[in-house]
Amino acid sequence: MRKHVLILGAGFGGLELATRLSETMSDAVRVTLLDRNDSWYFGYSKLDVMLGRQSADEVRLYYSDVVKDGVEFRQETVTGIDPVARRVSTDVGSHDANFLVVAMGADYDMAATPGLQEGGHEYYTLAGAERLRDALDDFDGGRVLVSVLGQPFKWPPAPFEGAFMLHEHFKQRGMADAVEISSVFPMQRPVPVTGEVAQMFRDGLAARGITELPQHLVTGIDPPTRTAQLANGETLPYDLFVGIPKHRAPDPLPASGLAVNGWVPVDQTNLRTQFPGVYAIGDVCSGPRTVPKAGIFAESAAIVGRRRHRGRDHGRRAAGAVRRIRDLLRRVWRRVRRQGRGELPAQRRAGGPALRAGARVRRREGAVRRLAAGALVRALNPG
Repeated sequence: MRKHVLILGAGFGGLELATRLSETMSDAVRVTLLDRNDSWYFGYSKLDVMLGRQSADEVRLYYSDVVKDGVEFRQETVTGIDPVARRVSTDVGSHDANFLVVAMGADYDMAATPGLQEGGHEYYTLAGAERLRDALDDFDGGRVLVSVLGQPFKWPPAPFEGAFMLHEHFKQRGMADAVEISSVFPMQRPVPVTGEVAQMFRDGLAARGITELPQHLVTGIDPPTRTAQLANGETLPYDLFVGIPKHRAPDPLPASGLAVNGWVPVDQTNLRTQFPGVYAIGDVCSGPRTVPKAGIFAESAAIVGRRRHRGRDHGRRAAGAVRRIRDLLRRVWRRVRRQGRGELPAQRRAGGPALRAGARVRRREGAVRRLAAGALVRALNPG
């Protein structure tokens, strides 16, 4: 009799795992994939929506078009999880599983930053990107704050990608001199993969005249006075506030016993939680390699899983992964500098370097997630 694998969440991790199981273990397992939505989208496409290059409908990918044979997709909202019994309640009914995989990602806590919902903007959701697009159409200049409102958050380069692309947008509209952009974040440096990578982003901010404000945490904004309150008691004025919202584990994980200090801890060698038969992958996880919501850390987790089967040295492979992402970002910035000097054709510059560079990095992230899914497939193998 085939084992039942229940996957909660149909983002990158859930889709990749369901695909792997369909292709390699269809005779041994049956797969149910749950998600509250009927479609998904690549994260970088929200930048296109923000700038009016594509509509929300154009970037959506419907699960009915991509789910593999042998995988039952159900659009349901998870309302309860019993990790001991491996039973999941939804708004439609309940599901029991032999193996339960939590791949629900990270949600956004808009209410955690007072004033953000009432008078701020964000581009981490499609609806937020659409609202920001409309606000940019009406914006005629002034101070723009692009602020990271908490850690961890998805895709560490995204706040700086957004600032770069806003600068390009204002430049193309002929209003660069009328706009002052500041990048505000609580970290010591942007994108802290290595000091060298952080410096690349710092150089990019400086080259565009974007003010860098590290170790500044915005705790709330006051829309009537257009001021942002900082954790140190100071304030910053703004005319347009763009926030990277605080992230949190989706409901109902905190009440399930799976989450510890907000996120789901896993054994780095096999992606298991503390409950037998229950696994977690992707942004919902915590731990030294999974708190930063980026593929390079997922790759480290995948390498650990592979080591058990192939005897590879994890430390050497993880160091190699960091070198590869560092080298990739070096190439990104060489391209950015060439574009700044006008050495690339105009039609290749028009889209902005950050989006194309980010797409290259994300293609590698897709390969990283496939490695992680492969490791979990081996862990779930009933043989």
